[in-house]
Amino acid sequence: MNANVSTFVGLDVHKKTIQVALLSPGGDKPEEWQVANEPAAVKRLVRKLKREPSVRCCYEAGPMGYGLRRQLVGEGIECAVIAPSLTPVKPGERIKTDRRDAAKLAHLFRGDLLTVVHAPTEDDESARDLSRCREDVMEDLRRSRHRLGKFLLRRAVRYTLTKHAWGSVHRDWLRGLTFDRPADQTVFDTYLLALEQLEERVHGLDVKLDELAATEPYRRPVAWLRCLCGVDTVTAMALVTELHGFERFHQPRALMAYLGLVPSEHSSGEGKHRGAITKTGNRHVRRLLVEAAWHYRTRAVAGFRLKKRREGQPAPVVALAQRAHQRLSRRYWLLSQRGKPANKVVIAIARELTGFIWALLHPSQVGALNR
Repeated sequence: MNANVSTFVGLDVHKKTIQVALLSPGGDKPEEWQVANEPAAVKRLVRKLKREPSVRCCYEAGPMGYGLRRQLVGEGIECAVIAPSLTPVKPGERIKTDRRDAAKLAHLFRGDLLTVVHAPTEDDESARDLSRCREDVMEDLRRSRHRLGKFLLRRAVRYTLTKHAWGSVHRDWLRGLTFDRPADQTVFDTYLLALEQLEERVHGLDVKLDELAATEPYRRPVAWLRCLCGVDTVTAMALVTELHGFERFHQPRALMAYLGLVPSEHSSGEGKHRGAITKTGNRHVRRLLVEAAWHYRTRAVAGFRLKKRREGQPAPVVALAQRAHQRLSRRYWLLSQRGKPANKVVIAIARELTGFIWALLHPSQVGALNR
């Protein structure tokens, strides 16, 4: 779209207010005003914006989500959500206000210097939040186990019946513990009750995720991803919901870069230096891929559960998943035998696993795999 005939609008969005900066075609100084962040006020803003030619709005992604964008798009106003971490910042800029932020967005948007975030649909966002909710509850469960375990350690109560804790034997042992002091018994009962409640919440969320994974449009991509070693329903649903709009990744390297799994680089002149991975983009997916990559440290033999997940799936999908299993397991041991640290090896495996996920989910590959 030609910047000389378009109107660019920067929006600095907050819970109660929206700061507006409108750059008319060919203008340098924006028109500025503030409106309430309410549906009625936004409708009045839309009526005002429709008087301008070819309006394009933008605001930075944040806690306000995509509600404003959906309302503007629904009213016929083009609106983009911007990645705030990629917004250019002047090193010497020390003054930050809502007016300056809105005007800055309008100028940068007209100069095509902003990176647009791919906005999910309401269904995609709902499914993604369910997946993230399960992740949050799992984090609470880990903390609850830690609190209970450290309390017992401080009281010199140690579990020695089996090698691994939190199994059925360990749970029976916990329920049989008693303490002489009432305060200690109260603390123990409270920690154990919280632990059991969180486990019930995780189980309930797993059931909901299984039900959602069996519906469209998640049924096929989730089933295909589950053919990979180290990927089951929870991980597959997280990958599908977090990476919505998969067609925007034109090649595997684009997906690897989006997930921050490529090496950082600082090169100038003849000097070249590559450092640790960039860790940009979606950290939820990056963590899940690293967890899945640890499964490739064993031999490439499909176990009972993996064979069960592959039943009924297209032969090309199963073949691709098995090829990934063999290649990544071999790659893990080759890198390990060269003396590479285990954490670096796992990152390399996660990066290559990303390429196989791209081959399973990208629209350009789906037709061949679905035969």
